[in-house]
Amino acid sequence: MENQEEEQNQLNIELSEEIAEGIYANLAIITHSNAEFVVDFVNVMPGLPKAKVKSRIILTPQHAKRFMRAMVDNIKKYESVHGAIQDQEPVSLPMNFGGPTAQA
Repeated sequence: MENQEEEQNQLNIELSEEIAEGIYANLAIITHSNAEFVVDFVNVMPGLPKAKVKSRIILTPQHAKRFMRAMVDNIKKYESVHGAIQDQEPVSLPMNFGGPTAQA
């Protein structure tokens, strides 16, 4: 009986080859409204005056908070194995897509 309940609660997630390759980004720009958080992942190349948003995710505030907690948990696990991640100098790019902005 328990096995059937577990199977019903299991979510099968499909990962296509294209998505599995991933997209490299070295800057995240985060904006929000009262209804959603928007995270733009950008690839900034040294010496080039222009950068492109490579991917965008849109989250509800509740999912954004869950995502933040998951990131904090995973960073703690990473640092417990590999040591502390050294923070680099803050990025000061004159970017603003409107609304409150944070960079990561």
